[in-house]
Amino acid sequence: MSRFERPLAQGLAKATGFALGPYQTAVIRIGFAATWLLFLLREFPHRHELYGPDGPWSWDMAQQLIANNGAFTALMWSDGQLWFEVVYLLAMVSSVLLLLGWRTRVMSVLFMVGVLSLQNRSIFIGDGGDNVIHLMATYLVFTRCGQVWSLDARRAARARAESPELTVPVDRVGPALWWVLGLVLSGVTFLGELSGGWLLFFWGLLLVHGLWWAVGQRAPQGQFRKLFDVVANLAHNAALLVIMVEACLIYATAGWYKIQGSRWQDGTAVYYPLNLDYFSPWPALSDVLSSNGVMLMLVTYGTVAVQVAFPFTLFNRRVKNVLLTAMIFEHAVIAVVLGLPFFSLAMITADAVFLPTTFLRRVGGWATRARVGLASRVPLDRLPRRSALPEQRAVGGERDEEPTEHARVGFTP
Repeated sequence: MSRFERPLAQGLAKATGFALGPYQTAVIRIGFAATWLLFLLREFPHRHELYGPDGPWSWDMAQQLIANNGAFTALMWSDGQLWFEVVYLLAMVSSVLLLLGWRTRVMSVLFMVGVLSLQNRSIFIGDGGDNVIHLMATYLVFTRCGQVWSLDARRAARARAESPELTVPVDRVGPALWWVLGLVLSGVTFLGELSGGWLLFFWGLLLVHGLWWAVGQRAPQGQFRKLFDVVANLAHNAALLVIMVEACLIYATAGWYKIQGSRWQDGTAVYYPLNLDYFSPWPALSDVLSSNGVMLMLVTYGTVAVQVAFPFTLFNRRVKNVLLTAMIFEHAVIAVVLGLPFFSLAMITADAVFLPTTFLRRVGGWATRARVGLASRVPLDRLPRRSALPEQRAVGGERDEEPTEHARVGFTP
């Protein structure tokens, strides 16, 4: 094997043999589910005005728009208030369960349905953070985001500990959920509410997961099961790559558009949002910040420089980590100063896909030690620094490899 063929073969083996970045995808799952859930909870008293029958964007107007652009929203299946409440509640429940990592394959689909249903119902509601959640909710469906830090991982680890001879843990709840979704999808298809690409998409998901379950039950060590694992790993890794590219494109396009603006060129762009009532939850703080011209100029130019340079720093770990820290800090400041917490949370979550694996594992260890310490009321300094609890082991969607092996492939700090 030549020196050019060897790296290609190694890369292909990694892309097909492992679901890469288990900790990064877990952070993406938890972050976007939490952001969407917090947004729905905050807007719960105003849900009818935002997405429901009392909103300025009426049901008839939304129906005309969706008939033209082909967007998916379950809220167009009925204009009744009861159906709206069911969809809103489904969006909240699926967010909670996806955050916890309970049946992540099913919940990722329901999470996407909830996000698309509400956001496509009233397209003029929200900010840039909503667009990011909109995209990432679709990408999450193709990831194996429950490998670590999930109830699925804990359940699989416990099942292996109790019955080591079982190559595939016995699961009755998951197939039952897919059967229920299949019945619902059959009814929706019969009523003609789905057509075209969305009809093929949802039926394709149901068929693939049904075949996955059937192959796993009949031949868990057979060739078909190995083929399904390879396809699932490829889909996961491709979706993870798309998420990373999407984050880079967001920053690159934002930075290059800023460069073309005269206010960004003269260093005064940050001054104007600080003096808008809509973006001034703390008027006194905004006045203090806007009164310092030198700081405003530095922040303006620094924002453009970081956004334009970030995609090019991915080839250098140290520089990438420095700029990543700067961007996360910038979004935290935006959340407080400009009053855009959900936009900032969405962008910080998108940034987290680039966080070093060792850092994420360390944070997970701290969280585990803190949780165990609170549960047992044992001082934290008496607990081991490295925990071997089930939730810190990767199941990789019925795989037994350690997450450290997955993480070392292509996701070094």
